[in-house]
Amino acid sequence: MTSATTRSPRTIIDKIWDAHAIATRADGDTLLWVDRHFVHEGSHHGFGKARQKGASVARPDLTFGMADHYVPTRSGASVDADARRMIRQLQENCAAAGVTCFGEGHPRQGIAHVAAPESGLTLPGLLIVCGDSHTSTHGALGSYAFGIGASEVGHVLMTQTIWQSKPKRMRIRIDGPLAPGVGAKDMALAIIAQLGAGHAQGSAIEYTGSTVEALSVEGRLTLCNMAIESGSRLGLVAPDEKTIAYLRGRAYAPRGDDFERAAAHWLSLRSDEDAVFDAERVICGADIAPIVSWGTTPEQAAPITARVPEPDANDPVRGQAQRDAMAYMGLTPGMKLTDIPVDRVFIGSCTNSRIEDLRAAAAVLDGRTARAPGLVSPGSRLVKQQAEQEGLDRIFIAAGLEWADPGCSMCVGMNGDVVAPGERCASTTNRNFKGRQGKGSRTHIMSPAMVAAAAVTGHLCDVRDLLEGRAP
Repeated sequence: MTSATTRSPRTIIDKIWDAHAIATRADGDTLLWVDRHFVHEGSHHGFGKARQKGASVARPDLTFGMADHYVPTRSGASVDADARRMIRQLQENCAAAGVTCFGEGHPRQGIAHVAAPESGLTLPGLLIVCGDSHTSTHGALGSYAFGIGASEVGHVLMTQTIWQSKPKRMRIRIDGPLAPGVGAKDMALAIIAQLGAGHAQGSAIEYTGSTVEALSVEGRLTLCNMAIESGSRLGLVAPDEKTIAYLRGRAYAPRGDDFERAAAHWLSLRSDEDAVFDAERVICGADIAPIVSWGTTPEQAAPITARVPEPDANDPVRGQAQRDAMAYMGLTPGMKLTDIPVDRVFIGSCTNSRIEDLRAAAAVLDGRTARAPGLVSPGSRLVKQQAEQEGLDRIFIAAGLEWADPGCSMCVGMNGDVVAPGERCASTTNRNFKGRQGKGSRTHIMSPAMVAAAAVTGHLCDVRDLLEGRAP
């Protein structure tokens, strides 16, 4: 065995992987220990599989239920019988297994990828899984976090382990100051638009550079949330003093001397100076402008100052995909992005529903009236409480938007919050696939500030024009 003094330099990806590896099969797959398993309404298949095998939940203390996808977020909204059953089933499954559940009405209820970090359940160096593709969000705190399938949920429940093939290691470095009105969501979309939706296929990404370091933890959560849209397995940011400050005093984080010892370990997870990555990419932060999507994948996005592109004549497959997207979205090549009208707006989702996101949107909306109706859904009960203490809810309501309860809501429309067929929505969500927000819906994804700007003007527009004299 290689000693600690002679071991080759390792990336943070290697360090966390090695710390969780139990055994490796002949095919190269490795059995990994799972530190946190988040389950939601869709996890009932995993509980059912365990019951069929006569197995119990191996580590109920490391499993946490989160009611988010199907919970109603609008006052008086009707939830169909199947959704109501799934909400109830999550709470019943958790109660029977002795699993803590942030269910409907719980003071910590919220979207898993918002509620867990703010509760201190997400910690650096942990291996975290959840039956949701955007579990990569938790990598913002230096954890190795990824989404798993329904059958894997059952396996984790019964064994607290999971089989995985080790991903390639990619480093994306972003350096330079961001311009006013530009944030983490613009960074994420710029990376995908510039490098392509499949640029990180089969890889785990470490985001580094001065631009990433300057982001708040909330901004990093947004960046890592969108990592999955690049085809990667996950994305993460190495822990630093911002990470330590964010976690100090959180409900489920270590306390006292235990916290100080943990913090020292967390800082040691940073990639070694000479660590080798399989691929590296460099982005200039100063070149990033406010970005909006025009098509039906996050890759089909451009700066708000641009036009709908001409279909790629050199790549027939890409060109046809662009033509299909334009047909679905009702757009034509050469059209200014700022000429695209919107029918409604949505601020929320696991990408952009934290207090920092709501503040950014409120800074644009304060004292203004929205021309497009819309919904604002905070990411958790705690975020909602803080926003109301700061008076952000009153700004949204005065502007004409609906202030809702926490949940996934209009991101995926499982709870009945949907965009009508043919309607165009400016949204802070992470995906703009066909029908994502409702059958026939058309989604343009962008930052919270950009959505607020679209609400005020009734069309896609450059938020920088509305920020003069205001805090972004």
